Amino acid sequence: MTHHTDTFRWRGEVEGHLVLLDQTLLPGEVRLIECRTVEDVWEAIRRLRIRGAPAIGCAAAYGVCVGVQSVLDSSIESMRRRVTEVCDKLATSRPTAVNLSWALGRMGETAKRSGTSDSRDIAKHLLAEARAIHEEDREMCAAIGRHGADLLAELPAGSGILTHCNTGALATGGDGTALSVIFELARRGMRPHVWVDETRPLLQGARLTAWELMQRDVDCTLICDSTAGEVMRSGRVQAVVTGADRIAANGDVANKIGTYGVAVLAQAHSIPFYVAAPTSTFDPALATGAQIPIEQRPAEEITHGIGPATAPADAKVYNPAFDVTPAKLIAGLITEQGVVLRPDTAGLASLLHHC
Repeated sequence: MTHHTDTFRWRGEVEGHLVLLDQTLLPGEVRLIECRTVEDVWEAIRRLRIRGAPAIGCAAAYGVCVGVQSVLDSSIESMRRRVTEVCDKLATSRPTAVNLSWALGRMGETAKRSGTSDSRDIAKHLLAEARAIHEEDREMCAAIGRHGADLLAELPAGSGILTHCNTGALATGGDGTALSVIFELARRGMRPHVWVDETRPLLQGARLTAWELMQRDVDCTLICDSTAGEVMRSGRVQAVVTGADRIAANGDVANKIGTYGVAVLAQAHSIPFYVAAPTSTFDPALATGAQIPIEQRPAEEITHGIGPATAPADAKVYNPAFDVTPAKLIAGLITEQGVVLRPDTAGLASLLHHC
């Protein structure tokens, strides 16, 4: 299998910087960008140069390490104030992906817990924590892949699996969430055939997921989002697996816009709809998906999504980045801790209690 360059990595020690693969240029160009300021990291997250809930969390953690470099030789008080400032700034980059606030919370707690009287030592602890978040995500991806492949083990070899948006190595610190399941099935010789929704308006499926699958020699076919119902109706899809950006306490899932429609279609055709996500994506503070904040994206992503105008000037645009799929449409949540079938509040509470 062919592998692409790392999606993101930290270069150096406490005075180092974050290096990102600019996903806005894929698949036409593979370009690394260097983030040396908090503003660089904020812009990369906001502009989707790095995207995917787990990857956003990891990048934000490294962003804190970048942000404290201006106070490396200042007082402890200045360092802790700076950590708070940086976390507050980065938290505004994307409102829906809970991994962002989760990772920033860990970084803030690391600064508070540090008993050192040296600001550079706090910076070292912060970098160690960011690296730990990155490594934990890599391990979580592998575990999600194993649990998901076990769940789908009874599918015949060559079965069709439909996915939406991008949930692979480009979206995480490891092999991905939903794509990790697919990669693990491929490793086990089950030869899945992946139906890839193009995922409008930014085409993360076409630009990113198809690219990742082809990089790893996984059989795949790209389809327009509106073709999903037809491939289901014609018997080409035996399971749907997507990722998630936030999961409420009752199992409702926020994911890339269009996911809800895919789930409704899957139910109409009696096809199991699974969501693969780490427990860091769960938000038990929100009772239902109705409470999940939904990010509104710029109108230009629809009116000029592929460069030239594809809509009349001044057309009114509604462009939510995410929609919410109710738990009743979800056959199971695949996590690093195991699978929760027919998720509900009690089942998720039990899962998180054992984390």
